[in-house]
Parts: sequence; C-alpha cells; structure tokens
Amino acid sequence: MQKIVTHLWFDKEADEASKFYMSLFEGSKLKDKTILNDTPSGSVDMITVELAGQEFMLLSAGPLFKFTPAVSFLIACSSVSEVERLWGKLIENGAALMGLNAYPFSEKFGWVMDKYGLSWQVMYMGDFEIKQKITPTLMFVGDQCGNAEDAIRFYTTVFEHSSVGNMYRYGEDAAPDKAHTIQHVDFVLENQTFAAMDSAHEHNFTFNEAISLMVMCDTQEEIDYYWDKLSAVPEAEQCGWLKDKYGFSWQIVPTIMNEMMQTKNATKLAQVTEAFLEMKKFDIAELIKAYEK
Repeated sequence: MQKIVTHLWFDKEADEASKFYMSLFEGSKLKDKTILNDTPSGSVDMITVELAGQEFMLLSAGPLFKFTPAVSFLIACSSVSEVERLWGKLIENGAALMGLNAYPFSEKFGWVMDKYGLSWQVMYMGDFEIKQKITPTLMFVGDQCGNAEDAIRFYTTVFEHSSVGNMYRYGEDAAPDKAHTIQHVDFVLENQTFAAMDSAHEHNFTFNEAISLMVMCDTQEEIDYYWDKLSAVPEAEQCGWLKDKYGFSWQIVPTIMNEMMQTKNATKLAQVTEAFLEMKKFDIAELIKAYEK
C-alpha cells in the first residue's frame, strides 16, 4: 500500500474529476468509491483512483477550500507530443499559468490550471529517466517563502526511506527571489518523489486544506508518532487533519479505516463515521469499538 496519498478536496466535482483524470493517464483505474452521509458537509463522496501507478483520493465535501498553485503536479512526459496532448486536455476551460513553450530547463513545458482549479506542470523530460509520472510540488510563498529547504530537510527526518535530491538555487540576479533560496528541489519520502520551490513574487494564495497528504498508519504508535512530529497548529486539528509549522496540511489515517469505509453495512459505516467526526487525532481502538458495536 502507498504510504503517502495525495488528497484533493472538491466542492461537488470529485466523481466527474476522477473520471477526467483517469482518462489522461494509461492504466488508471477506480479503486474505491464511498458515500458518507450525515457529515457536517452533508453527503460526501470519497473516491480513490490510481493515476499512472499512484493513488489519489478525491473528496466532494462542499465549497470550503479552493485549489491554489501553492501545490501543483508535475507530469513527466517522454515526448513533446505527449506534452501537447496533455496540455490540450488540461487547458480546456482552464487557464495557462506559464504558456506552453521552450524554456531553459525543458524543450517543451507549460503550467496550467485545469477546469477544476487544480494546477499541473507538464514537462518534456528529454533523456531524463522517468521513475515517477506525477510529482506533487510545493511552492513556498508569502511568509513561508525561503522555508522550502528547511521544510524538506524536516520532512526527510520525519519519514523513513527519504532523501534530498538535486537542489537548484536562485542566483544573485533573480529578484524578487532571494539569492540562494530554492528554485527547485526534488526529495523522497517513503520512496515517493516530491518537489519544492520558493517564490518571492506576489501571490494571493498559500497552502490550504484543498490539497493535503494522507499518511497511512498501521498502528496507534505510528499515528501518535506522525501527529507529534507534524502537528504545529492546535486549532487546525480535526478528524485526523493537522497543519505543520509551514502551514501545510496532513491527514494521519489508520489503514484499518479503509476496510471500515468500504463496508456495505450502512449501520456500521454510520457508526464509524459518527465516531471519527468527534475525534482530533484518530484512536484506532475507539474506531474499532464504534464499528463493531
């Protein structure tokens, strides 16, 4: 099972968006769809898909959060024609953030916000070996600008099977970006690749709960460990969610909840839903008790 799963919060488009994203990548598939009733957001769709071998969870839970380019998804392409195909699909009813063009770092690259507001970087990789098709990319802006290096070094101490890759820094002539801050860095957490950058340009956005990372935990000890390491904003703790010291959102989730959420027994599903909605940090024993009563 994938240890860290990207979670996307939609207003009501999760089902539609999941089908659209699966159409973009070969070998994609629907893994699970669950409807939770009687939540603070009413009826909620929870959809798990596999895109290019990577799991994503999409949630329809009301218009509480909006996607921003503070988190984007870099698609590594093996040909210029693949870049152009994906760009054509993603730009439809969307908007270009960086036009599809040749850049010093790639023969063909574009940064696009799709029709749901989710941001993608589509990049021809040339001779570079593609080990992971989609890379979640964090952009540190505003008060967090300049913290990219500190953040990834922190994250790589929290998670196992982690490393920091190539780090590219801004030069002296990169104003408004400060020299030596991070232009781009890739890093690995639990054998999954992520990327990060600083941007000192004026942005009207930052991290929010629309995009979070779910950490799947087998034991209560694991849940306690990640919660203690990552949670830095007590008022943000709710239903397994937390915010770290950089304002980024995580969900610390017991793997057993996947089995519980997939039950066809409506009573058991309602019982465990009622139980977890009252929790901040998840308690596996209490969830099992609620499920089995």
